[in-house]
Amino acid sequence: MHLLTPLFSLLTLPSLLHAFPNVPFKTSTRWIHDSTGANFTYVGVNWPGAGEVMIPEGLQYASIESIVSKIKSLKMNVVRLTFAIEMVDDIKDNGGDVTVQRAFVKALGSANGEKVWQSVVKNNPQFNASTTRLQVFDAVAAELSKQGIYVHLDNHMSKGKWCCSTNDGNAWFGDTDFNTEKWLRGLQFMADHVMTLLQTRKWTSMVSIGLRNEFRKPDKAGKSLAYNWSVWYDQNVAAANLVNAANPDILIFFSGLDFDTKLNPIPGAEDLGSGKRFQKSNFKYSDKLVLELHNYQNSATDCNSMKSGLWNNGFKALDPSARNQMPVVLTEFGFSQTDDSYNKVYATCLRRIIPEWDAGWTVWVLAGSYYIRSGTQDYEEAWGLLNHNWSDWRRSQAIAGLRQMVDASLR
Repeated sequence: MHLLTPLFSLLTLPSLLHAFPNVPFKTSTRWIHDSTGANFTYVGVNWPGAGEVMIPEGLQYASIESIVSKIKSLKMNVVRLTFAIEMVDDIKDNGGDVTVQRAFVKALGSANGEKVWQSVVKNNPQFNASTTRLQVFDAVAAELSKQGIYVHLDNHMSKGKWCCSTNDGNAWFGDTDFNTEKWLRGLQFMADHVMTLLQTRKWTSMVSIGLRNEFRKPDKAGKSLAYNWSVWYDQNVAAANLVNAANPDILIFFSGLDFDTKLNPIPGAEDLGSGKRFQKSNFKYSDKLVLELHNYQNSATDCNSMKSGLWNNGFKALDPSARNQMPVVLTEFGFSQTDDSYNKVYATCLRRIIPEWDAGWTVWVLAGSYYIRSGTQDYEEAWGLLNHNWSDWRRSQAIAGLRQMVDASLR
């Protein structure tokens, strides 16, 4: 019996690790498939966790369980959960992860930091003075798994703060706060961390990771590498190789240039400079590759123009004629929840064309407020689906429109 137990464990471990419904995922042509071969469409929301505190937002107002329940009530199936490389830098270079209590004090000051921390613990009594930031991410992932929602982890920033601008130091490889080697290390660490904690059932619904949010040309190049597709290719392929080696199960999302609004040379495998071409067939893990785009054309007046632009900027990869036929997910779009934006051309157009293309999406943003944003504590987020204290939806009409998009995408 003792001789058989280790063998039994080895034989059963993979099936246990991959039990959460039908994982891992893979891709085939333009589709994402679960482990049964069924098509899966990303339908979800962004939950920010890359600000100065470097934990998922809203926990001073609500429990993780209640927040996830609200997402679940919309029938969404995925959360894009953002993180900052700075958290990993602390773990690797500065003596270990920071406790959540200390993170609040550092970001908000002694008085306010302690006050907010006490509110977090009141709503989430599973945390205590020794709880670290990464352990909060673990807890969020575990609750998402518990409620049947998949996790897409996204590297949003290197330094923990609000994103994004061309002068925030995080725009491009080698920018003031964008240390390329630490970025690579951070991605590798998180991919490995997720794989390790599968055994504790905390990250069982983790299916994908975004290598970097919104590449953009920095205002001051400084020591930054040249802003072009050739550099984009070299750095992203290096990152993807590391991530896949650390965790071969997860999908890898590539974002484009100009705030992730352009991936136009990728569908056609066009020359990226110096003879380099992104060719899916060259990757040994070609069935793990996904493209992601963002769109914030809130002032749009013509849906056909929007549709044409999105298609040419990257969604063309969905077409059978594309040399790199791949899934494309709109991982960010959004608008104010305080007015009638939900009923204007931009919102109504996306509600129609993204489901029409059978493309996945994650709306920006869940957060009704932030611990701190751009120096303002308890910042009101007018684009937040939730209200300021995370207790209810901010605008019922906007949520009704979003439910229509969910239903159309899941049909």
